[in-house]
Amino acid sequence: MREDQIKEVMPRKSVQITLPDGRTFEGPWGTSLKLFLQHAYPEREVPLMAALVDGRLSELVTEVERDCAVTPIDLSDSDGVRIYRRSLAFVFMTAWHNLFPEIELFIDYSLPFGGYFCEIREHPALTAAQIKNLEIEMQRLIAADLPIHREPTPIEEALEIFRQRGELDKVALFQPRAQDSYKNTLRMYNLTGYRDYFHGYMVPSTGHLRYYRLLRWSNGLILQFPRRHEPTLLQELRRSPQLLSVFREYGHWLRLLGVENVSELNAHIQENKLRRIILISEALHEQRIAAIAQEIFSRRSQVRLVLIAGPSSSGKTTFSKRLAVQLLAHGLRPFALELDNYFVNREDTPLDEDGEYNFEALAALNVELFNEHLQALMRGEQVQLPRFDFKEGRRQPGKVVQLRPEHIIIVEGIHGLNPQLVPSIPTSSTFRIFVSALTQLNLDRHSRVPTTDTRLIRRIVRDARTRGYDAVDTLSRWDSVRRGEKEYIFPYQENADLMFNSALVYELAVLKPFVEPLLLQVDRSLPQRVEAKRLLSFLQWFSPADMKLVPENSLLREFVGGLALQDFQWD
Repeated sequence: MREDQIKEVMPRKSVQITLPDGRTFEGPWGTSLKLFLQHAYPEREVPLMAALVDGRLSELVTEVERDCAVTPIDLSDSDGVRIYRRSLAFVFMTAWHNLFPEIELFIDYSLPFGGYFCEIREHPALTAAQIKNLEIEMQRLIAADLPIHREPTPIEEALEIFRQRGELDKVALFQPRAQDSYKNTLRMYNLTGYRDYFHGYMVPSTGHLRYYRLLRWSNGLILQFPRRHEPTLLQELRRSPQLLSVFREYGHWLRLLGVENVSELNAHIQENKLRRIILISEALHEQRIAAIAQEIFSRRSQVRLVLIAGPSSSGKTTFSKRLAVQLLAHGLRPFALELDNYFVNREDTPLDEDGEYNFEALAALNVELFNEHLQALMRGEQVQLPRFDFKEGRRQPGKVVQLRPEHIIIVEGIHGLNPQLVPSIPTSSTFRIFVSALTQLNLDRHSRVPTTDTRLIRRIVRDARTRGYDAVDTLSRWDSVRRGEKEYIFPYQENADLMFNSALVYELAVLKPFVEPLLLQVDRSLPQRVEAKRLLSFLQWFSPADMKLVPENSLLREFVGGLALQDFQWD
């Protein structure tokens, strides 16, 4: 190229965005997404949180420098609700730091009505007046619509901020980055001088956070926020004593293990001490299952039916088998009655709102026939069970069975805790168990490891191994799975006699080498790439662990393979 052909490339004077409804807006080069979307949606009850720009999740402060397709993300989207909760937690921690800089506060776990339980440690609980002052400070920050600045910060500077505040869990988590020349900065956020790192994007300013509530709870606080499916409402507080008990038990386990956050787990892996953590974790699981079996045995004169329910990938199947082993050790004979064999014929299956078969609805089961057989079995009568042919979509005659007095029937399925499943069976004759993976391991004191993410990662690994699904298949189904859980499972969890927490403190370290290659295979052009990228970013903080350390009867083996109980015969 000759010298006289070289021309300075000037920035474009304008750019265009195209919205999902086909509308196109033009603005000066470098206009923020926030300004574009405020103009496009001037009156919007559900606040905007972020946007997809050509399929890539972007903060609202992002400047538009080329023509692009833009999809708004609001509080009713899964990514939007995560940004909202994260941003609200940042405002909450800013207000806390302004008023109580010497008191340590930990965001501990999620609550089913939408909120975080925040625990105060080594300090008396706040008084009503102190909580009111904290709420006033949050209101002040939000009413002022203050900007939340994103600041790339040298890692050593960030580590010094955490050291000065005594946040040594964050120092330990981020310290390895100081040795990595390619990752020598952290994306810190700054609100009125309070700087912190959160694992994901933020809203551009505090005024986006309209819906929240601050409440005193036990020895700490609840920071309440809306649920995704009712984005402008705060739900009524519901007491969940069993759920609270499970979280307290798991917190006790974590303290017993000396692993309350990811950096402590990583330290055990790097020091070749993970085997000890695994053995104790598995022993605690076995201890809990044995205690449940003992409770059932103590009621053996009345209880003939054990009902087990829980959300997807909670480990219900392996839990049921391990419980059966413990019941056998007590001299009881477990008998598995499979709900799947009681599906109505395909043409009688109810349809969902999209006109698709709804196999998760209770009406998809022949509840009357199930109860008829159940009562006959409990009376010791001979029963010919059905066998559902999934290929043909019809029930066929199955095996003939007759139970003896020492038999105890085990039914595992999503409707196990719904009273309408067994309306004619006396409550005194049943024992109900809710199984879920309620992790309490945190990335750091202000950033939780979401329970839902743990179950999603379990499912991606299991689907790939047992069904040949790729991560795109599992991710595309996950929203539907979650809707079914909210409708058919979680409303009944407090009906359980006991809850079993299937979470294992070490499991994400073991699952990481399995799930990362699957997530990396998600094509950049697909909408599932956003979720895959988020999970990969989250998993980067975990050191990987070898699955060979996992015992063959571990509940985790249901997902990674090699389960010794795979072919266990119940009777």
